Formats: sequence, structure tokens, C-alpha cells
Amino acid sequence: MSAVPHLDHFERFGVTENEWRRVLAEATALGADDADLYFEHTTATAVALSDRIVNSAHTSVDVGVGVRVVVGDQVGYAYTEELTLPAMLEAARIAREIARSGQASPLQVVGLQARAGSDFYPVNRRWAEVDVSERIPLIRAWEEAAFAADPRIEKVQANLSDADKYVVIVRADGKVVADYRPMTRGGVSCVLEDGGRREAGGYGVAARNDLSWYTPERQERLVREAVKRASDALLSVPAPAGEMPVVMAAGSSGILLHEAIGHGMEADFNRKGISIFADRIDTRIAPNEVTIVDDGTLPGARGAVNVDDEGSETEKTVLVENGTLRTFLHDRISARHYGVNPTGSGRRESFRHPVLPRMRCTYMENGPHDPSEIIKSVDKGIYCESFQNGQVAIGAGDFAFYVRQGYLIENGKLTQPVKDVNLIGNGPEVLAAIEMVGNDLAIDEGGWTCGKDGQSVPVSQGMPTVKVGKLSVGGGAR
Repeated sequence: MSAVPHLDHFERFGVTENEWRRVLAEATALGADDADLYFEHTTATAVALSDRIVNSAHTSVDVGVGVRVVVGDQVGYAYTEELTLPAMLEAARIAREIARSGQASPLQVVGLQARAGSDFYPVNRRWAEVDVSERIPLIRAWEEAAFAADPRIEKVQANLSDADKYVVIVRADGKVVADYRPMTRGGVSCVLEDGGRREAGGYGVAARNDLSWYTPERQERLVREAVKRASDALLSVPAPAGEMPVVMAAGSSGILLHEAIGHGMEADFNRKGISIFADRIDTRIAPNEVTIVDDGTLPGARGAVNVDDEGSETEKTVLVENGTLRTFLHDRISARHYGVNPTGSGRRESFRHPVLPRMRCTYMENGPHDPSEIIKSVDKGIYCESFQNGQVAIGAGDFAFYVRQGYLIENGKLTQPVKDVNLIGNGPEVLAAIEMVGNDLAIDEGGWTCGKDGQSVPVSQGMPTVKVGKLSVGGGAR
């Protein structure tokens, strides 16, 4: 099996095929519908500067295995941070006992066969090979570039974090897969003061990539955008309140899809009848211009996966096709319930957590309109440029978003910067209210992280410029 890249990674901890077989046999001794082992080893490093001083630098190591046993809809899950055979066998017994309240089916572990998968995030140099002496000058250069960009800057913070993660998934159906998952995230934030007014701005980038990803152009954009956002905030005015047209900028506006729509398309919410989309497959839910996908295959994207966390191949999943809802995001449990194939959407935060259907890279595909045409179509409204967070009630589809920065649209032109804007609405209603979709799709490179049921996983999102005909806007006080 060693011909498959990274498959032998856990041999350094004394875990080989023999241990895999014994632990799976223990987990399935009382029968099961499914079972798997999820081995994970992560080394992560983070460095940060503030006030021209390195104020944080640390490296952490995490290793362990999760054991899952599925009996009907009952999932037994246990984990151990000790990769010894007695500890893994005990975890298998605990998972088995948790699941046994269901009606167990006989399950014989078949011959294990490793399979090589895709590689959507190849690297030339792993982060373990990058010394701190290379990281510090990088973020120091970002800090100095920010100070040099505007004499009004009082404070700058710069940070870089990265990780090497190795996983091996061993399934009771005999499938064995391995994956190396790099991750990096860089950020700059600054505070500007002018005439007694102080404002902050920040910008970050993230990807499954190596040090070479930080090209001169990307580093320059990282600093430029952070300074611009702080500078624009100094000129910002409170946003008007009420219902009005809202134009969502290309890129980070994908948070609208993620929060207001994407979670409602995760199959566990629909299987349990919680989601407002539960009974709307093959039903029109948006205008014809709207096609929404969740794609695990975007090269280097923060939310990309070569294989999901239960061993299923990843894919580009078309959720909404020309306005019609086509499918949900499935892990193996929901796929079995619906009688369909998994979509490669089974994800977990770490070996300490069970699998859930989760988003990967969620975005809206291009439409026919030029972005300038969309802005010109609005007499009075809001242009939303950067978002900080959002919340959604899955059942009703109601959401609230905090827009960090944007602009007034007056007579078809972007005018005064605004900040601290709240958008309030309903996911299905907003989908139906989309009037124009731009041709400038951008996948945002920000370090987005999605939370669900106490678990956080890295995700990506994006969209082209989009006009929503009417949305409730709540202005924020300065």
C-alpha cells in the first residue's frame, strides 16, 4: 500500500495495516451498517507582529484517531489521542457500544485496498521545512509597507499562520485513502487617526498552499486593501435604514450564499425536516440567472478537499441550476437515506469530532451582466463590499449579516463610504428577489471558517456582483 502518497505517515507512531484491521474488527464485532477510522496528525505554526515587535510565535502538534460505527441512524463515535493498540481498541469498543442501541446488521471487514486520489493543492515545500527566520521577515515587510502607505497610520498588526495536516481514512468496506492538507493564512490590520477620529481596517488571505503562494502581487494587495479599508472608514457615514436595492460586490459577498442558503442545503437539516428547502428538490427557488454550486475541487482554495473526511471523492456539486434546486450536500449517512451518492461533503473539525454534511467552496456562477451596468441600474441603494459575519435560522431561513464596509449608490454611482451596516432578510425571499447577476465571479481568498454543531472547518465562498431588488438595511451608528 505504500505506493499511495502519505499512506505510511502513521507508521512513525507504530500504526500499520495490522492495527487498522484489529481496530475495525473490534468496532464492528456486534455488526454495523458502516464503520471507519480517521487518523490525523497536524503541526501548526503562527507568528504575529504588533508595534514592530514579535508578540507571538508558537508551534503546536496534534495527533489522534476517531472511530465511527453506524447502525441505522445511530452513530457511535469515540476518539483517542494515544495511537497505541490498547487505546484504539478501547475507542472502538466505546463507539460500538454507543451505536448498538440501533438494529445492527452483520458487517464483515473486507480486504483493505489503498487508492490514490486527486491532488487539488500540490506544494513544492511543506511548512515544516520553513524556518521561523523566513516567516518573521515576511510579516515585518507587510508591517513596514503598511506604515509607509499612509502617514496617518498609528498601529499595524501582521500575522502568518500555517499548518501541515496528514490524514488516513480506513473504511470497513475496504477503502483506504490518505491526504496531505496544507493550509496558510496571512493578515494585516491597521488603525488610522485623522482629526481626532480613529478607524481600523484589515484584510486577510488564506489557501491550501505553500510559502510560494505569497507572491509580490498578493502581498502588495494584502497591505493595500488593509490600508484602504481603514482609510475609507475615516470617510464613512451612517448608512440609511429601510428597504432598498442592495448590490453585493463580487467575492466576499458569497457569505450571503453560505449563511442564508448554503446551510439550508446541507442534507442532515433536510433529512430531519429542519431546513426550509427540505421538500423543494426540482422546484424553482430563484431566477433563471442563478446557478449555485459547492465545489471541493477548486485548486488551492481554503475549502478544497482531495477527499472528504469519510473517504468519499470530492466533486463540484450543482445545488441550484438555472434557478431550480437540484440536490443537497450529502455525507454517507444522508446519501443512504435519500438513495443517492455522497457528494464528498462529509467533514469534521478534527479526529475528536464526528462527520457532518458541510460546505466546501460555495459560490454563484457568472450571469450575463457587466458590474457597471448593475450599479447604474440603482438610483438609491447600498453597495456591500466586505462582510464580517452572519447568522441564519435554518428552519425559517431568516438571516442577519453585518457588513463591515460598503458605499452608498446614488444615481447609478458609488459615492460615500458607509460602514457598520446590517442586512436583514430571508434566504428564499432574497433568492427570489435577485434581479441581476454579474459576469465577474470572484472566489474570495479570505480565511473563512464555518461553524456548525460546535465544529469549525475551513471554507471558501464567492460570487459575481449581484443586485437584490429589495432588502432590509439597518444603519449603524458611528
